[in-house]
Amino acid sequence: MGKCKRIGILTSGGDCSGLNAVIRAVVHCACVQGWEVLGIRQATLGLMARPPQVTKLEIDLVDPLLTSGGTMLGTTNTGDPFAFPMPDGSVCDRSEEIIAGYHQLDLDALIGIGGDGSLAILRRLAQQGGINLVGIPKTIDNDIGITEHAIGFDTAVNIATEALDRLHFTAASHSRVMILEVMGRDAGHIAIAAGIAGGADVILIPEIPYTIDHICSQIKQRQDKGKNYCLIIVSEAVRTQDGETLTMTNRLGQSRYGGIGQYLADQISDRTGTETRVTVLGHIQRGGTASPLDRLVAAAFGVAAVNLIAEAKYDYMVTWQNRQVISVPIAEAIAQYRAVNPEDTLVKTARGLGIYLGD
Repeated sequence: MGKCKRIGILTSGGDCSGLNAVIRAVVHCACVQGWEVLGIRQATLGLMARPPQVTKLEIDLVDPLLTSGGTMLGTTNTGDPFAFPMPDGSVCDRSEEIIAGYHQLDLDALIGIGGDGSLAILRRLAQQGGINLVGIPKTIDNDIGITEHAIGFDTAVNIATEALDRLHFTAASHSRVMILEVMGRDAGHIAIAAGIAGGADVILIPEIPYTIDHICSQIKQRQDKGKNYCLIIVSEAVRTQDGETLTMTNRLGQSRYGGIGQYLADQISDRTGTETRVTVLGHIQRGGTASPLDRLVAAAFGVAAVNLIAEAKYDYMVTWQNRQVISVPIAEAIAQYRAVNPEDTLVKTARGLGIYLGD
């Protein structure tokens, strides 16, 4: 694989299961070639610091992390370096500080693990500052259009499915409607995959409109058949029947999706009189041990990223397509947002199983 190289690796954006498995794979593949790997702490903030905040990564350090959740390097999903928030409330372009940090470390290349937003920022930095960038996709939302798998998605689906498995029993015991609100940003991939796997009766995703009356009709039909409970899974980005987006704002002014589960519960309870309960899964979907599939994809992505560096093939992202890893230009990869297509296989599967989707 050529001369000894020094490569950096960072995780950016929201955390998810499988990140440590990627880091481990990169270190294994690079170190056996005699390359040096520096883990950059807290995403681009680590390159912004002086001196840059890094950890030398060796096999003995990363080997125990295969099953660990989160990211050993830390991450951040706030603080756009091109409009970085300052203590006085102003914003400042600190991109040149990050670029200088990369060059100060004398890196030959940088592996960035992130979603479409993080990779877009990293690519802009790379284009501006001569950074040799290779991307690895991770997002529990699985909404990067050009890859069939992104790190973290399968684990999130497993966790949501397990939650539905558990809710079955308490729903049946109390003759309740149980609503599970899951993440997914603006795409319903987690909801529809977990909903089918977990035996949901109603799956609501932002890509398909619905009516409360039809949901209530589904509940009534089940009751008429002697089925005294109903399981509903809903993606956090689903709007109210009137088209309103429900969000919650914290004390810092940051707005996030939240509240659609309770909205549905109130509407259903008012119209049917059925006892209704809501479970918001939240960040549980991001944590814990990565699924075997996420670990396998992480290993394949990590090795493929190192191979791209060996080939000096930069400004590319590794992807999973047709049962193999291939590389595509980062710009092409992040240009295609992947929502759930109403004609997707899983949508047809849900309809074929008699699950109410809203249409």
